[in-house]
Amino acid sequence: MSDNVGNPDARPDLELGEEFGEDEGTITEQEMADAEAPCGGVGVAIPVAGAGRDDLRPRPTEAEDSGRPSRPSGAERSGHPGPPHQPDTHPHAAGHPGGGHPGGHPAGVPGGPGERQRHGGARSVGFRPGGGPQAIAYEERTGIKAPRIIAWEITRSCNLSCAHCRAASEFGHYPGELSLDQIKGVIDDIVTISNPIIILTGGEPLMRPDIWEIVDYCHEKGAMPVIGTNATLVTDDIAAKMAAHKIPRISVSIDFPTAAEHDEFRGQPGCFDASIEGIKIAKRHGVGVQINTTVTKLNADKIAEIHDLAEDLGVDAFHIFMLVPTGRGSDLLEQELPPEEYERVLTWAYHRQKTSPLHFKPTDSPHYYRIIRQLAKAEGKKVTREEYGLDAMTRGCLGGITFCFVSHVGDIQPCGYFDMQLGNVKEKPFSEIWTESKVFNDLRDYSLLKGKCGACEYKAVCGGCRARALEITGDYLEAEPYCVYEPPGWTGECAG
Repeated sequence: MSDNVGNPDARPDLELGEEFGEDEGTITEQEMADAEAPCGGVGVAIPVAGAGRDDLRPRPTEAEDSGRPSRPSGAERSGHPGPPHQPDTHPHAAGHPGGGHPGGHPAGVPGGPGERQRHGGARSVGFRPGGGPQAIAYEERTGIKAPRIIAWEITRSCNLSCAHCRAASEFGHYPGELSLDQIKGVIDDIVTISNPIIILTGGEPLMRPDIWEIVDYCHEKGAMPVIGTNATLVTDDIAAKMAAHKIPRISVSIDFPTAAEHDEFRGQPGCFDASIEGIKIAKRHGVGVQINTTVTKLNADKIAEIHDLAEDLGVDAFHIFMLVPTGRGSDLLEQELPPEEYERVLTWAYHRQKTSPLHFKPTDSPHYYRIIRQLAKAEGKKVTREEYGLDAMTRGCLGGITFCFVSHVGDIQPCGYFDMQLGNVKEKPFSEIWTESKVFNDLRDYSLLKGKCGACEYKAVCGGCRARALEITGDYLEAEPYCVYEPPGWTGECAG
C-alpha cells in the first residue's frame, strides 16, 4: 500500500505488529472481513482459532432455541420508541431500535459480565492472511502489499435468481469455467506471493461437485478457504463435510426479516426458510455463520429487525452491504439509497455496533471509515485500536490494495462489482497481473483520486467506492457518486 496520506488518525498502512507490539499471529475478525465481496454482498469474517475459540456470548442449545419466546421489538429491548420508516440516526441511537440485549446476553468480549464489545469484533489467534514469509518477501521485493483476501467465483451457476446479483447468475452450465486442474495451478501461483483467505463464492459454490477438493488444496498450500453460500443447499451431510474439511465460517445473505419479502427479492419461494434452516444446521455442526444484508430503499427501515434476527439465530457476525448497481443489480438503480440515507444508515450502524454482541461491520461502505472518525470526534474520542479494533487501522475501498476478485472464467478484477477485466489467469499468472496491472497500481496511489475524493482529508481511510465511480461516471478514479461530504475548502475543483 502507498504511504498514508490525509487524516493523521488513519493508519491503514500499519501492519498488525507495528506500533502496538502485538504478536504477529494475533488478528481481529475485522481484518478477515475487509473484502468487498461479490454476489450481493458475500463477505466472510473468520474466527480462525477453530472449534476452541471463545465466543462473544453464550449460544442457546437447540432445545433452548426451540423453546425461546418471540423476540421483543427493538423498542422493547431498549426502552426507546423507534421511527417507523428508517434506521434511527440520533447520536444516542445505540439505545434505540435493536439497541438492547434480550436474555441477558453480555455485549462484550470474553472476560466478564458487562465488558463491552470493541468495535471490530472479538480477537482470535491463528491464521494471519498476507502475513506469511512469501507475502513479506514479495512486499520487500516489489513495494506492493500481497493480497490478503481473494474472492473467487468458482462457478456462476446458482439455484436462485436474486434481484441484486452482481453476476446475474442462473441455474445451468456456464461455458469456460476454470477446471479443477486450472484452479489448482492458480492457487500454486498465488501462494508464491501470499497466504490469503480465499472466499469460495459464486453463483452458488456448493453446486460445484469438486468444491471439497478445492477446499483441501487451499489448506494444503497454506491458504484459508471459506464459503459464501445462500445456505439453501446446506444439509446435515453438507454441513458435516464443511466441518470435516475445516471450513471455519460460511456467510449467508438475508435481506429481509420475513419470508415473503426475502423470497420475492431472491426469486424463489421458500428460500428464506431454507436459508434459515441451513444456518441452523451449519451451527449444529460447529461451522461459524455470518449473515449479510444488502441495504436498499426496499429494506433500509428493516435493518434493525434483521440484526435482531441474526442475534436470535446465534450467528457470529452481521455485515451490512450497500448496493453496488452492477449485474442484475443495475435493475435496482432506482432502489439504491440516496446519499443522505446512505449516511443515516451508516451513522445508525456506528451507534448500533457499540452494543451489538455480534461482529457488526458495514461493507462496500468506504464512507463508514470517515463517519466513525467524525462521530468519535463529536463524542470526544480518538479512534484507537483498543476501542475500535482494526476499524482504526484499515481502509474502506481495498480493491487492488489487499483484495481482488477472480471470475468463473479466470478474469481478474479489483472486486466483483468493478466491471473491468485486468487480465485472465488462463493467459497470464495471477501474480503478474497483481503486480503489473496499471489499474491495480492506480488504485494503490491515492494521489490519483479526482474531484472531492482527491481533495478529501479522509481519502486514506475511505477512498470512495471505485466500482461505483466506474459504473456511474466511467472513470474509476472519479469522486464517489454517493457521498455527501464536502471537504474543507472544496470549491468544485481539485487543486491536487
